[in-house]
Amino acid sequence: MAELEDAVLSHRRVALTRRGTEYVVVARRLRTWGRGDVFIGRLPMTGEELEFPIEEIESFAVVK
Repeated sequence: MAELEDAVLSHRRVALTRRGTEYVVVARRLRTWGRGDVFIGRLPMTGEELEFPIEEIESFAVVK
């Protein structure tokens, strides 16, 4: 979680896998929603923001 928080603060790219699909997004924010946290990232090509519940993220890596 600390890595995602740092990525949000510096707006770094994050490569993550959810339901077998890989996404590369620019970290925008983390928020609490219901009983869990949600990571929000922006697609670089379209600018669309996607929400990823933390419990659905299978793996992630902050791109340096």
